[in-house]
Amino acid sequence: MTSASTYPPDMDSLAGVTAEIVECRRCPRLVEWRETVGREKRAAYRDEDYWARPVPGFGDANATVLLVGLAPAAHGGNRTGRIFTGDRSGDWVFGALHRAGFANQPTSERRDDGLRLTGAYVSAVVRCAPPANKPTPQERDNCMPYLSRELALLSRVRVIVVLGNFAYVAVTRLLGVRARPRFGHGVEVVLGDGRTIICSYHPSQQNTFTGTLTEPMFDTVFARARELSDGPARRPRPPRTPRR
Repeated sequence: MTSASTYPPDMDSLAGVTAEIVECRRCPRLVEWRETVGREKRAAYRDEDYWARPVPGFGDANATVLLVGLAPAAHGGNRTGRIFTGDRSGDWVFGALHRAGFANQPTSERRDDGLRLTGAYVSAVVRCAPPANKPTPQERDNCMPYLSRELALLSRVRVIVVLGNFAYVAVTRLLGVRARPRFGHGVEVVLGDGRTIICSYHPSQQNTFTGTLTEPMFDTVFARARELSDGPARRPRPPRTPRR
């Protein structure tokens, strides 16, 4: 008799999406870059085996908050195999999630470090580390079906936190937001189904080292996400009737 563990995962499940993501080779430039980085390595990690594959999302399948970043870091997620794991941006992300009660620990160093998320799921627009952290529009579009499927499967999500303008534009396009407010830290967009998009500056070193993003600013975003995900469903404001 065949063991149940030998059957492939259901493609209409988060496990199925994950299985497809890690085998993806749609973008030749990204495949070449992620694998080159994995071979050459950074000196500090020369004794480690890099993941060097697409990085799937992870977290609570019953999440009410979805966090969407840009892409894995070359020596972070591309090394460890988990998004925002093993890099400084991850220190900010999981520190904030921990303080807001979504994570059981404030650090994320490796896939088997015991980190668990409750009520939150972490993903990205692009699943491979891009050169100079700049994916092309075609690479973004190649990856978008994965995020679309995750959103459909995460049926309890009420708040989507987007890190940076790249993620904001991608998510609002995916959700069909036509009148998109200008991106800014703390900007909120209430969707027609009551879900809310919250914008945050990305916790890149460029933003955190310069003070563009501070820890209190970041914490405010996740406190707001907690408030909205725990509270009553929101409704978008009705359009204003023009004065005659």
